Amino acid sequence: MDTPKSNKLDIIIPAFRGHSQSFLMVLDGISEEDATKRIEGRTNHIIWMVGNFLDMRYALGFVLGLQEEFEFKDLFFQGKALDESLNYPSLQNLKDSFHKISPLVYQRLLEASDEELDKAFPMGMNIDFFPETVLNFVGMCIGREDYLSGQIGLMRRILGYEGMKYDFDKDLKY
Repeated sequence: MDTPKSNKLDIIIPAFRGHSQSFLMVLDGISEEDATKRIEGRTNHIIWMVGNFLDMRYALGFVLGLQEEFEFKDLFFQGKALDESLNYPSLQNLKDSFHKISPLVYQRLLEASDEELDKAFPMGMNIDFFPETVLNFVGMCIGREDYLSGQIGLMRRILGYEGMKYDFDKDLKY
């Protein structure tokens, strides 16, 4: 395992890599057509969930100093609600964005110093037990990725796909 500069990220590094693996495994075999299906008009579709996962990755990169812009930001920024009147990107386009941003964010996580992680990062939450720092934002992003992967996994089963397989790719280094 890669060792981060900051010990504060010792649990984040394996979580980030695990999420990268889960993201790809939970999407394995999902068709483009099924990725746009909603259940009884009440759920978000998988494309929306994947876009929000990527919005988290790009936000994480931003807070760590990357200047990469998510090309589909207007559709997904900060959990923007699903709008069926909009044209969403394909699942393949989103997977391509995932492979573009993920290694960059991973490298920045490895390089982040304690000082960078301790910097204030106002989120407007105003919760006394939750200091608004870069480190806590990183944790929030990781938590959101967990949530979205779980939603995609549930949609996978509802749409008739087998459960996610845990075939980890040892060559995926992010």
